[in-house]
Amino acid sequence: MNTLLQMIGIEKSFSGVKVLKGVDFTVGEGEIHGLMGENGAGKSTLIKILTGVYPGNSGVIRMNGKEIFINSRSDAMANGISVIYQELSLIPTLTVMENIFLGQELTFGKVFLKKKEMHRRAEQLIEKCRFDIKPDDLVETLCVAKRQTVEIMKSLLLNAKLIIMDEPTASLNAAESENLFKIIRNLKSQGTSIVYISHRLEEIYAMVDRLTILRDGAVVGVLPREQIDPVTVVRMMIGKCLDCAEHTVHDAASEAAVLEVTNLCSETLLDHVSFRAYGGQILGIGGLVGSGRSEVLRSIFGLDHYTEGSIRYNGEALPRSAREVSRYGIGLVPEDRRNEGLIPLLNIVENMALPNYDQLYETAFVSGKRERQLGMRGIESLSIRPGDPNIRCINLSGGNQQKVVISKWLQRKDLKVLLVDEPTAGIDVGAKAEIYEIMRRLANQGCIVIVVTSDVEELIKIADQILIMVDGKVFQQMRNENLTQDDILLAASRIKRKEPDHAN
Repeated sequence: MNTLLQMIGIEKSFSGVKVLKGVDFTVGEGEIHGLMGENGAGKSTLIKILTGVYPGNSGVIRMNGKEIFINSRSDAMANGISVIYQELSLIPTLTVMENIFLGQELTFGKVFLKKKEMHRRAEQLIEKCRFDIKPDDLVETLCVAKRQTVEIMKSLLLNAKLIIMDEPTASLNAAESENLFKIIRNLKSQGTSIVYISHRLEEIYAMVDRLTILRDGAVVGVLPREQIDPVTVVRMMIGKCLDCAEHTVHDAASEAAVLEVTNLCSETLLDHVSFRAYGGQILGIGGLVGSGRSEVLRSIFGLDHYTEGSIRYNGEALPRSAREVSRYGIGLVPEDRRNEGLIPLLNIVENMALPNYDQLYETAFVSGKRERQLGMRGIESLSIRPGDPNIRCINLSGGNQQKVVISKWLQRKDLKVLLVDEPTAGIDVGAKAEIYEIMRRLANQGCIVIVVTSDVEELIKIADQILIMVDGKVFQQMRNENLTQDDILLAASRIKRKEPDHAN
């Protein structure tokens, strides 16, 4: 196999903290090369150096044996390097077609756009990828999963020699993911190289030819496919083995708090949704993308308007405004963390404080000391890295941004209900275990925890009760006892294998 990319001795420091320590990274022609590591291990920094976002402090980059210098995204594109970042770079008010061709528009001369030609090529690409979108759809009207497909198409349009995919399936359902895998294999067969970054070991094993593992800014191993197994990879990533205890179903106590949703309807999707969630249990909500899972959480939190039905906590009707709901002790970790979960230009402490200002007042003023203490507690509770409270969240990796969004709600002393939408999207295996443990601890303390996830394995691992939604309705609710992934997938496809269990 001929070598396409060589990165040799790459080093990078931020504010005196070395985040890459002489990293060597090599990708062959027509190779799918995996890149794994915990959040903060240096994956994103390495890729940003390769694509011109950050300058490296030292090191050499070569393409086809020739040294290249990358100081901007244009330099990367000129050298045949394209990237799909974990955080999307779309313009919401433009159409799918306009986003796909942004910066590479087809024109007559230098003034007039070849709109018909761009529309035709966009349709061809959509048909090839079998994505459920149209060229004229406004991106702001698309769910996160469909926005991800637009980002993928932008990269495919470039016909790049090397495509970097950073958590490309984080917001895709099983069918969409499988379509993406087919596209990747087809690109490989045509000689295109792929750098595939994912925290999902099953994807890495199924897709990659080799895997490079980073820990604390250094390469700890490069494994050929036949040597990739979960125990080895996890041990190399985090320096230890994780215990894999069997899931135990927790029952709600007779005096447990209860959140009751009754006949919830919305103009666009929800259709008489009813269920109960109890303190002491984790309620998992599954179903395909677009089934209404996220809309239920947003309605409870007061972000989405519902036309009929009621939402009650211990018999008391909840307010319909997000501000009042949050003051009531209810928190939401949204699916789109970057645009809805935090303010990227604020630092960690300021983001942690956002839902907690009512607890930070001293007379008429916010206590800066309390604010900083709250931020430091949040950093320590989820091992956010770097642990600098003054670092802006835009400079954190995607996984550490997710930790900030979760941790800010954990600082509320009166937290009664935590609503979590895709809790571990872009999160490494070590941090996943931490987040699962925190959600279980909250439930054990009497908090009501409701989790929406597209990861069926995750749903079975953490939930005590599982509710499956189809087309805005509750299709089935099951006690998570001896359930299999097949049971969940069949229910999401409108097929009942087990009878619903309505026990607490």
